[in-house]
Amino acid sequence: MRAALSIVCEARQGVQPWRMLTLTELSARGFRVIWTAPLNPRQALRLRIPGMAPLTAAIRWHRDDALGCEFLTPLHVAVFEHIVRSDRRAVA
Repeated sequence: MRAALSIVCEARQGVQPWRMLTLTELSARGFRVIWTAPLNPRQALRLRIPGMAPLTAAIRWHRDDALGCEFLTPLHVAVFEHIVRSDRRAVA
């Protein structure tokens, strides 16, 4: 199951500074974000969604300004549903 959303969050690679970006798609296994900064496709990405501990993901693809990543540990279904509901409440 995938959900389209629009959540402003932060991400970084290694010791680089945290960057603000928009989470545009989410599943229990991964996500897509808008990404315009330089990156190392072989290095893990850390993602901070507001109200949650940082999550680690591997970069699976990068095209234009979109980046697709796979969580190293998939989200529990309740966590996935909580994030999606949070975005829906913000939109409503």
